[in-house]
Amino acid sequence: MSVALAVEVPSASTKESVELLDGGDQAYPRMLSAIAHARRSVDLEVYAFAPSGVGARFVEALGQAASRGVAVRVVIDGWGSARRGRAVANTLREAGCVVHIYHRLLASFVGRLGRNHRKILLVDDEVAFLGGINIGDENVSDDSRPGWADLALAIRGPQCARLGAMIRRQPLGPVRSSLRIHLCGLGGGWRLRRRYVAAFANARKRIHVAHGYFLPDRGIIHAITAAARRGVQVRLLLAGHSDVPFARAATRSLHRRLLAAGVAIHEWNDSVLHAKVATVDGHRLLLGSFNLDAFSLANLEALVEVDDNGVVQQAEAWIQEHIERSRPITSLEASSRLRRWLLDPLGWLVVRLADAISRMIASSTKGTRQSGGGASGR
Repeated sequence: MSVALAVEVPSASTKESVELLDGGDQAYPRMLSAIAHARRSVDLEVYAFAPSGVGARFVEALGQAASRGVAVRVVIDGWGSARRGRAVANTLREAGCVVHIYHRLLASFVGRLGRNHRKILLVDDEVAFLGGINIGDENVSDDSRPGWADLALAIRGPQCARLGAMIRRQPLGPVRSSLRIHLCGLGGGWRLRRRYVAAFANARKRIHVAHGYFLPDRGIIHAITAAARRGVQVRLLLAGHSDVPFARAATRSLHRRLLAAGVAIHEWNDSVLHAKVATVDGHRLLLGSFNLDAFSLANLEALVEVDDNGVVQQAEAWIQEHIERSRPITSLEASSRLRRWLLDPLGWLVVRLADAISRMIASSTKGTRQSGGGASGR
């Protein structure tokens, strides 16, 4: 797949800007161009990094940046890039990049179970890209299929320098901004979860959620259903099919309770839904790598909160557009005998298993939690 390097990066400026990027088709050209124009540093953290296709373009761009003296630091997750991450790392190291594979699979045998699930690209502490998009051809549309449904943010301004300080574990100063970037260390996802709970609890008009891996705990479910019962319009865009086995069955086990509270549910079937995004009342956006599931509570994750009305409304329009092209779930379907007697019990078992595994991971990370850079679904 060809991803052009045609987008020019504006000159450095302290003025803050936030731009919503729709999938790899919009994000990759911007990211590659930012790397091509890097002058001092490139920091990349990604869960899944494919060595071929668009991944080869990133390897080439990162290597070229290193060859002209840019400090290139890359963190690849050992789980998300288990099959091909080592090949990517070796090629980048040969080009002069500093590469760390976070928790190789063998580390699980000695109790190191957490993952680096972040998707962050930071260039020169001036421009940053954060969201749910990994590096792989599945995120790019072609003539036969659309790319995975996902979003990222392109950020400029003082928050980028602050993000760099967070990654390098340097002291943080106050920044006046319309957005807040949150990073959590292993087992620290509860802090990001609280941002969702607070946003849902304060909703007055509408909540729109698009999450590809939707297995929330009781607290999140309560916040959503309580909002619906007090008259807030709550609409969920969920995955009609998933790259994670049994994820859909687990999510569907929650349908009856949500529908009974007045929550509207739609399933996206045109491609894999991979987004992790929510909008509240048209003026609050939550977007990042953080899934509303048990695993993200234990991983290294990133979450951005945005109060810029223009960007929030663009995200809300993206969710609304995908809802209009999705299949609504009815109470009659959710109450069928097949669902009640077979699929829902299977989904409940998956939820319980996922919760048990995440708790085990969180327990194994006590004493090693960190908030800086070095990890559900993907």
